[in-house]
Amino acid sequence: MTTFDDREKGYESKFAHDEATLFRAGARRNKLVGLWAAGMLGKSGADADAYAKEVILADFEEAGDDDVLRKLAADLAGKADAEMIRAKMAELLAEAKRQIAEEG
Repeated sequence: MTTFDDREKGYESKFAHDEATLFRAGARRNKLVGLWAAGMLGKSGADADAYAKEVILADFEEAGDDDVLRKLAADLAGKADAEMIRAKMAELLAEAKRQIAEEG
């Protein structure tokens, strides 16, 4: 193999790793934001975990974060607006990435 082929394989491997990490971070963020929202809804324990799973599943409806935002905005009507939810999602995405980096 040539140096170019080795470099190409390296870039492909890094791209695949980065995409997998982004997917994991998004799912972790959805769980964290689901637990946050569950707390605002007065849920705890198994009910909070079940609600967090609903939020994770909502992300598979369409590409992007709009599906999660819509679910949370509907469920948290009167308790949090879209701007607050977006800010929390951004905050918790950073937290999810930090957690994943620490796990190695």
